[in-house]
Amino acid sequence: MKKEKICPKCEKGKLVTTDDIISEIEGYIFVEKGERCSNCSEEFIPEQEGKKMIEIAKRLGLWGEPLKLYRKLSRSARGIILRIPTDIEKCLHLKGDENVALSKVGNKIVVEISS
Repeated sequence: MKKEKICPKCEKGKLVTTDDIISEIEGYIFVEKGERCSNCSEEFIPEQEGKKMIEIAKRLGLWGEPLKLYRKLSRSARGIILRIPTDIEKCLHLKGDENVALSKVGNKIVVEISS
């Protein structure tokens, strides 16, 4: 007979096998197998299942190296211009009237969309 596992978080509930654990990365939904606590509903994904999800996310370009595109800066009368590529514009649903915050981190420029 298999011994029931107790939840390591709440130490009250029993871990029940499930195949409907939902994970979300960059708007993509992953459904994974694992265990869920019958008391606190905490979910636990086995290492092998997590590795599968990471491998799929890597193939989709969602995990690991960030998207890196190379562009040339242009000069205008009032400063230097950096154009945002259309694929990033569409992915972030940019309209062109957003406020952004610019930061210098080492030799990098970080652009954050202000909410």
